[in-house]
Amino acid sequence: MPEFAIRTEGLTRDFKTLRAVDHLSIEVPRGTVFGFLGPNGSGKTTTIRLLLGLLEPTGGRAEVLGYDTRTQAQSIRARCGALLEYTGLYERLSAQDNLEFYARVGRVPAAERTARIRGLLENLGLWERSKEPVGSWSRGMKQKVAVARTLLSRPDIIFLDEPTSGLDPVAAATLRTDLETLARQQGLTVFLTTHNLDEAEKLCDLVAVIRKGQLLALGSPQELRATSGSPHVEIRGREFSPAALAALRAHPAVAGVEVKDGLLSVELKYEAEAAPLVSALVSAGAQVEEVHKDTASLEDVFLTLMEEEK
Repeated sequence: MPEFAIRTEGLTRDFKTLRAVDHLSIEVPRGTVFGFLGPNGSGKTTTIRLLLGLLEPTGGRAEVLGYDTRTQAQSIRARCGALLEYTGLYERLSAQDNLEFYARVGRVPAAERTARIRGLLENLGLWERSKEPVGSWSRGMKQKVAVARTLLSRPDIIFLDEPTSGLDPVAAATLRTDLETLARQQGLTVFLTTHNLDEAEKLCDLVAVIRKGQLLALGSPQELRATSGSPHVEIRGREFSPAALAALRAHPAVAGVEVKDGLLSVELKYEAEAAPLVSALVSAGAQVEEVHKDTASLEDVFLTLMEEEK
């Protein structure tokens, strides 16, 4: 099997006067959770449809599991699971019957179907209610069954388009935990689009940010955070005398110091430990009560990228 689950080179898709995907080049290693982030209308769903061979590219190329999306789309879809806009569930059927139907459609061998369905529903905490019609279930529970549907045929990749959209915080957190567990247990590659940046930061090994179909940034959440602004340390205390502040400013990692109402804000030139800064203050007679090291979140990175592209 290829090293990369997904590779695109200059992938482009036009709709009349609109360019939805604009020369997109990405590589997704096998076995990773890949976050694909961008505002509404940025080309995320179009990219998934291109990768699944449901749309023809206007230009460039893409491979999924080593298969060309133009000429081998059927082979790609046979090895992928996808949850796009709709759950695809039949609400009058039970969770078990829904999965039985999709397992048959996906040609899961009869000898494996029962165990496979039970295993997925047990992992998602739904087995005890698996014979109930899903129409009476909450949106979060339905979404779990829909995720189970994508996993029935043991795919190599699953594409999830906003899987927690519209769920309440508790349901979203539960589904997120279940997704992470299933992905790690089964060695899947997960291609995830989401507006929930906290979700992406917790789940994803690698993140791409796009806007107007163009790639703006690609890297691990840690790598992207490191590119956004200067790290800060906030120190709360007393006796921040001119001598103490001078000692702090003399530290090679310190770019700037501001103090207001007992709160000292220290801008760093680079990532550095807070302990030497505190020692310099204490040695100069300051009394330190609380220290908080602040690094950029993925949300900060995302908002910065959106501002830069305006």
